[in-house]
Amino acid sequence: MLLRDTIYQAIRHAILTGEFQPGQELREQTLAQRYGVSRSPVRDSLLRLEQENLVTVLPRQGYRVNPISIGNVEDIINLRVLIEPACAAAAARADDAAVRTLDRFRGFVEGEIEQSSYANFNEAFHRAVAELSGNQRMAAVSQDLVQQFKRVVRMVVSHISQEAIRRDCAQHEAIIDAIQAHDADRAFRVAREHAEASREHLAEALRRRAATQPANPGEAPH
Repeated sequence: MLLRDTIYQAIRHAILTGEFQPGQELREQTLAQRYGVSRSPVRDSLLRLEQENLVTVLPRQGYRVNPISIGNVEDIINLRVLIEPACAAAAARADDAAVRTLDRFRGFVEGEIEQSSYANFNEAFHRAVAELSGNQRMAAVSQDLVQQFKRVVRMVVSHISQEAIRRDCAQHEAIIDAIQAHDADRAFRVAREHAEASREHLAEALRRRAATQPANPGEAPH
């Protein structure tokens, strides 16, 4: 992998995982020192991230990590509704041994639910289904969406109700059941219902978060 691609992936990962927070200012020189490189690959990476709407160029100042807005969330979910059902349907065509690997995602809600681990669990589940699809391009798009969605989930996870998490995980198991039954039509349908349902519980979590703290200047309401 080229150096500029490595730096691009490192900065992008830091944004999507919340290491670089919404609204945080980024400086080329600071990032160059952090990653032990010249400013050139850092600048190239930040301009690529601007095209992805993850940062904004601040004239004569540097860059700012873009806020997570309701519009961003809607865009991500609308894409998930298109991509994830297709991944689930394709995964249902995998062989028996492959689909049995999804059993590791059963039983997450048995006992006490740790909200802090939910974002990682959710990402791992959707990544596994995408990989089972056998379509590398579609899986890459799905995994990018999952990473961006995880950024949103991390922001609001403490405001997602236990009931919503249990419902989410029950839907995961319904997707697993359909995939393991090699029923592509049912896998598509339940995966689409699951993606649509995430719109509701995220909207509720965003409302709860807004009600419990002052507005963050790094996050736009719409």
